[in-house]
Amino acid sequence: MYQEPIFLSPEFKERIWGGTKLKELFQYDIPSNETGECWGISGHANGPNKIINGPLAGKTLNDAWNKHRELFANEQGDEFPLLVKILDSKKDLSVQVHPNDTYAREVEGENYGKTECWYVIDCEEESEIIFGHHAKSKDELTSMVNNGQWAQLLRRIPVQPGDFFYVPSGTIHAIGEGIQILETQQSSDITYRVYDYDRIGADGQKRELHLDRSLDVTTVPHKDPEVVRDSYLEAGLRFEKLVEEKYFTVHHWDLDGKSNELHPDKYTLISVLTGEGVVTIDTKDYSFKKGDHFIIPATVNNYTLSGRAKMITSRSNK
Repeated sequence: MYQEPIFLSPEFKERIWGGTKLKELFQYDIPSNETGECWGISGHANGPNKIINGPLAGKTLNDAWNKHRELFANEQGDEFPLLVKILDSKKDLSVQVHPNDTYAREVEGENYGKTECWYVIDCEEESEIIFGHHAKSKDELTSMVNNGQWAQLLRRIPVQPGDFFYVPSGTIHAIGEGIQILETQQSSDITYRVYDYDRIGADGQKRELHLDRSLDVTTVPHKDPEVVRDSYLEAGLRFEKLVEEKYFTVHHWDLDGKSNELHPDKYTLISVLTGEGVVTIDTKDYSFKKGDHFIIPATVNNYTLSGRAKMITSRSNK
């Protein structure tokens, strides 16, 4: 039986709005000074991670999902369901919206729409995100979009490190400049741009917008989802539940010492934001550090953590 963590090699994505913070904060070997995304835990076809340890070293997370489903509690589905990223927005991201599962299947031919959530790792002073809009009806939304009334339409919110936002499909949103976040989402790469500040892409043209589909899928009126952050301390490990919803449950873990035995009911995705430590399984130690991404497979009955580190963890709710 597979009795060790599955460590993954990150995949990087260059973006027009990206920068160098992924290197500065996590010592990643980024491909350029416009690196916007680290795909830390991904089975998506646009960037599946390679496994770097154990008997599956050299295989992709997709390989493990397709051929060793016992590692994932024999969960159903053709694709690994979640995608965990770290984003660096040196510049504003486009204002965008994502479809739900039904629209993604019927219009895009994809299995998943995109519901996501954000944990703010770091940001500059006075940083903002766009989260929602002020239109009261679909007609008002359409009119404001078509007339470019962005200042009146878009809802801006200041952010600081440690903030958390749950972003269901249908929510107009954008990460502002100077922010680094960890994003947990459905395994989807479908994005509809609503507005992009008239930026010019690599081809010398304004980047494509997707107004018809954006208007199709946007929730009107906008309503903030309720987020209740519950936390408790247990033997050196503080657990804080950030969200539990249809697709995923996400926690923030703060490790200071040694945890009690942990007994996962499913497989657990772990991304290390700060510090370092050790996972112990059957008396064998596996070291981790800031910037690492790994999975505790469902075949592990129990494990402990020791060290000092802060982590974002998640699991699928399929």
